[in-house]
Amino acid sequence: MSKERLSSKTKAKEMSFIEHLEELRWHLVRASVSVLLFSILAFVNRSVIFDEIILWPKNPSFWTYQKLNEMMAWVQQQLPFIESTSFDIRPIEIQNIMMSGQFSTHIKVSIVMGFILSFPYVFYQIWSFVRPALYSKEKNVASGAVFVSSLLFMCGILFGYFIILPLSLQFLAGYEVSSEVSNQIQLSSYIGTVTSIVFSGGVVFELPIIAFFFSKIGLLTPSFMRTYRKHAYIVLLLLSAIITPPDVFSQILVCIPLVVLYEVSIYISKAVNKKQQYDFDDDLDDLE
Repeated sequence: MSKERLSSKTKAKEMSFIEHLEELRWHLVRASVSVLLFSILAFVNRSVIFDEIILWPKNPSFWTYQKLNEMMAWVQQQLPFIESTSFDIRPIEIQNIMMSGQFSTHIKVSIVMGFILSFPYVFYQIWSFVRPALYSKEKNVASGAVFVSSLLFMCGILFGYFIILPLSLQFLAGYEVSSEVSNQIQLSSYIGTVTSIVFSGGVVFELPIIAFFFSKIGLLTPSFMRTYRKHAYIVLLLLSAIITPPDVFSQILVCIPLVVLYEVSIYISKAVNKKQQYDFDDDLDDLE
């Protein structure tokens, strides 16, 4: 075993279990304070958070609807034999039937926005606690973990907000089991749909990071991901069909980045396993 690994283990033993808990507590305190500060910032900017962000996707003026109509118009110009069409946009009316509904919603949305905005710092605090336990080579490999994880999370948030959310809202709000039943959307239901879809987008885009850490601890291998690639594609396609309107264009639009993330995860898992095998061979040479 190399001197580098021995020194890393020695340093890891310098702190007792109670000291590790104390260290973790302060990291969690700093992360919680950052979430609280950003939540307060979101709370005092109510009009921006609700009128310009949360409630914007329900209106025909939303950016995605405009771009979809422009795209359809361009396709119709290039292919005149295709019947002229446009994305059918249904304005969604939101209502509140609870006395404290709007105030409690304001608080919940502020907390969610606080976590999203403070995610890079929160992940940095978690990473700062885990990083000392890693070997020097592992630290070098994962040196950009905070930046990459934050970038992927924000890309997932934007993808969920601009792609998945508007398509899902238009399908769900316009779906009817009978013309006798009208859709009257409650505020809590709308907010729950928005937050779950957008936040899920951020979590799904963390797939490469999850693949990296699972590969590091031996729970995931590139051969396993390749073997079940077809199964994974079917799951991703079904997921796209569930969260989008029932048309092929929308499903493909959502499924493509998920497939790309899966393929990137295979490459990451392969690189991690190759690196671990190389380090293992080095250790064998040291023992000899």
